[in-house]
Parts: sequence; C-alpha cells; structure tokens
Amino acid sequence: MPRRAPEGLWDRLHAAFHRPSTPQYRAVDRTVWLLIVLSVVLLVIEPFVVGRGERITLRAIDFVILALFGIELTLRVLTFRPPALEVFARAPLGTLRTHVLARLSFLLKPMQIIDLITIVAVVPALRGLRVLRLLRLLRTARVFRYGNPFAGLISAFETDRLLFSFAFGVLGVETVLGGITLYLLERDEPGAQVSSMGEGIWWALVTLTTVGYGDYAPVGEIGRAWGAVLMVGGMFTLALFAGIVGHSLLNAVLSIREEQFRMSSYVNHVVVCGYEEGRQLLLESLQAEIDLEETKVVLFSRQPRPREVPPELMWVHGDPTKQSELGKVRMTHARSAIVVGSRTVTPQLADAATILTVFTIRAHLELQREAATRERPLHIVAEILDSENVGHARTAGADEVIESQRLGFAMLTHTVAYPGVGDLTSQIVASGAASFYVGAQPEGLPIPLTFGELARAVKARHDALVIGLRDPVTRAQTINPRDDLPVPEDAEVVYIAESPTLEPTHAEPR
Repeated sequence: MPRRAPEGLWDRLHAAFHRPSTPQYRAVDRTVWLLIVLSVVLLVIEPFVVGRGERITLRAIDFVILALFGIELTLRVLTFRPPALEVFARAPLGTLRTHVLARLSFLLKPMQIIDLITIVAVVPALRGLRVLRLLRLLRTARVFRYGNPFAGLISAFETDRLLFSFAFGVLGVETVLGGITLYLLERDEPGAQVSSMGEGIWWALVTLTTVGYGDYAPVGEIGRAWGAVLMVGGMFTLALFAGIVGHSLLNAVLSIREEQFRMSSYVNHVVVCGYEEGRQLLLESLQAEIDLEETKVVLFSRQPRPREVPPELMWVHGDPTKQSELGKVRMTHARSAIVVGSRTVTPQLADAATILTVFTIRAHLELQREAATRERPLHIVAEILDSENVGHARTAGADEVIESQRLGFAMLTHTVAYPGVGDLTSQIVASGAASFYVGAQPEGLPIPLTFGELARAVKARHDALVIGLRDPVTRAQTINPRDDLPVPEDAEVVYIAESPTLEPTHAEPR
C-alpha cells in the first residue's frame, strides 16, 4: 500500500477554497467576509464624498477589492476537483476533458455566476452589482443555525437547472424571432417606430414579459397581427415560468421536493436505502459523521419525504430493490451505500428486504459499463436484525454487516457483568467523541517495523492509540497484538482517536 504523500501547495489551496472544516478555508472565508463588507461600505459612503482626491482614493481601493474577488474566484475554480476522477480512471485526454467540463459546470452554478457578475462591477456604471456579494453571507450555515432557506433556494436552482434552461431558452427564441420578424414587417411601413433589429428585439421582450412600456409599437396591420401572436405567446411563457417556479422554489422552501429526476451531476455521494419516518437518530448520525459540504447524502425510499428530513439531505422516491430504480440515485457513481433494516415488519422480513437490496445493487453494478472503470468498488454497509442472516447478507455482496439489535443487547448484558463498560463503549461509538478508525501507515517509518514501534510513532505524531492491524485484502483483523509482532508493509492501522488522523485507506475520499 502506498504511503501518504506530503501535502503540496495545490492541496493546501484546494483545502482553502473547498474544505470548510480546514483552518485555511476559515481564514479565506473570514477574509472574503471582510472584503464584502468593506466593498459595500465604500458603495454606501461614495455619494457623500465631495473631494476629487478622496473619490479617486475610494475608487482605487474599490478596484483592488474587485481584483481580489477576481483572484479568489479564479483560484476557487482552478482548485476544484472533479468528483468523477475520485471514482473513475480516465485516459489522459479523458482526464483533461473531465477537468475542463467539470470546472466549467462548477463556474456556471448559481453562486459562482453571482460572484462572476459582481466582478463585472469594475465598470463604474455597474458598481451597484457588488451588493450581490452579500448573498454569500446569507448562504453560510453560521447565519442560519437550524436551517438555511437560502441554501434550499440555491439547491432548487441547481437541481432544476434543466427546467430553468428550457424556460429561458423558450423566452430567448421567442424574443429573437419575434423582434426580427417585426422589424422585417415594419421597416417599410410609413411612420414605423421600429427602425432596427435591436429595437425589434427590445419590443419583443417587453411584449412577451407583459411589461408594455409603450415606447415602441407596430403600426402596420400585419405587424399588429404579429404583435397579437407574441402577446398570446407571452401569456404561455409566463405560465411556463410560474409552473417551474411553483414546482421548484416553493417546494424547496417547504422541503417537500422529490429528487428522482434531479441527480444528473452527483458523483462520489452516499446513498441510504430504506429510510423510514421516525429515524431521526440516523439523520443526526449522518450529519455528524459526514461533511455535507463535500459529500452529498441521498435518502432513497419508497415513502414520501418526511418533514423531519433536513434540506441538506437529498430525497429520492423509489424502490431500491428494483434495478430499474437505481439509476435515479446514480448508484454506479456513488461512494457508499447504506442499507437500513425496516422496523415496521418482522426481523426476518426486514432482513429479506435488506439482502434483496444488496443483491440488486451488486447485480446492477455488474451490468453497468461505467462500474468497470471505477478506481475502487462501491462500499455497501447493511444492517441486519437477525444474526442468522449475516452470512446471507455477505453472500449477497455486503462489504460490512452491522447487527444492530445484537450489538445493543450484547452491550446491555456485558455492562451487567462488567459495570462501566457500557458507558465507555457508547462514548467510543458515538460521534463527537473518540472513535475507531482504520487508516494507512504514516509516511517515513522505518522498514521493517514492529507493532510497538508503530504504536509509539502514531501516538507521538498523531496523538492516536493504535489497537490493532487489518489485512487490506482479507479484511482480517489482529487486535492488541504483541509489541514485537512484525507489521506487514501493506497492513492497515486500527486506532482510536477524536477524529481521523491517518490517511484513509478506501472508504474516505481525499
């Protein structure tokens, strides 16, 4: 197994612009906050500055701030890492194409477009556009502690971008076609008000949007007839926009959207199959263990979306036991799949559904051409309620099986025999406290290496307690071995720490 490579400049830049949990990101975020506030303050006080020298100074400061905004946006786009390359191996040309298209797609997301528009504020007449930068303050989770409706609106624009693109495309075609046609019809009419294509397009846009300024109007009979056609078309266009806005934005605010048709861009995400209403503890664990800024979590269930599901978690309505439904959540592009057992039926029926789901996922992946190019296989974790079905779940294709009921009862009885062990185990397993992790061996250790030397090195460097080793191929674990046990060069390290401190082996993306 390769050792962890030292972090380079590009890795630090990526962390500064795309990993909210890092100190670099927080430092950049605070700096951008300060620049946004300063930029808006300059905009507010500029009308009250009388002296010519003071005005020149303010504009110079303003230009520097806009330049910094431009540098920040450029670095954010350049350091973006396409999720597809975390999952699939590409040829050199394919890798280059993925880098270019993914960065272009990232730049065309709503918040990046807003940032790009504000940079255009370097033109004096457009200085007011910099106020849009305040939207960046609204989208941060620190402003909305319990729920961010602004994030829901942005998510609605992103997930329904095909619908909005279609609507704007229809409006654009109607505007251009209507404006040019009116110009051709009216240019030879006596007293014509539309004397150029630009004026015709402006008239068409005003007419289609039912604004009706009245600055231009057709004077000929045929031109008026064409204007009537465009007026009717404008009614249908407005109805189209109203339907899209009502479907997307209102549902986003109310958190009752279904996402089965909106998964075209998700890669390296986590899919939870079989979620049922009333499992808030599972939602809390997902939010505590997974950085939702970097990794999307998709809940895949046959039930309607419950109100308890926060907007940060995507919801897809469908049946995970059917191969034809798995495409809704792009299972071939997912990082991991969690199959949860039902609590509304008997344990045997719940396990049967879990095993069928696992088998269906594996069968689906075998039939997909893209699955053959993955850098690592999909990691499936299954919850089993009856211990007799553990072997069946593994045979169906589960990488790891969690016997939730057996673990709970075992902890209860073990605590009776050995008081205090239950509290300790709960603290270790619960998120937010010291927990178990598996990682690669640190860089720079001598070879050969004993377990005692490895444990002391990890404790000194990473303040973590090494408790065992794991074979990367067979997954066999050796817990609490002798200090003089030789450590294979490819062995994975099992340790306890407050957070992952060693390089992940396969489950966590870099």
